[in-house]
Amino acid sequence: MRTMLKSKLHRARVTRCDLEYEGSITIDRDLLKAADILPFEQVQVLNLNNSARFATYAIEGEAGSGEIGLNGAAARCACKGDLVIILTYDQVAEDQLSSHMPTLVYVDENNRITSVKQAIGAISF
Repeated sequence: MRTMLKSKLHRARVTRCDLEYEGSITIDRDLLKAADILPFEQVQVLNLNNSARFATYAIEGEAGSGEIGLNGAAARCACKGDLVIILTYDQVAEDQLSSHMPTLVYVDENNRITSVKQAIGAISF
């Protein structure tokens, strides 16, 4: 088994930081669905503005809201307006690697989906 990229929300904009809210990241339900992320699933967040990288879990936000809200300790890792990449991973068996295709979700400046793609380029050995 290898840990492989499962999905990516690319260049989402942080809409809210709430230090007092119980920890996690709130993500618009439409974005969760497009990226195949479940509520309470572990995610890795990469901040393009300050290079912070941290793991937390997803909380479902209101569909169509465009929300990307950092809660609790995660709120210290970004500022409203920062661009982030949100990643999930999966365990893939060796014999399934050549057909593994991560889902890539691209958004605009309001966190509205502009395109959803499967990663290009199969793994070759």
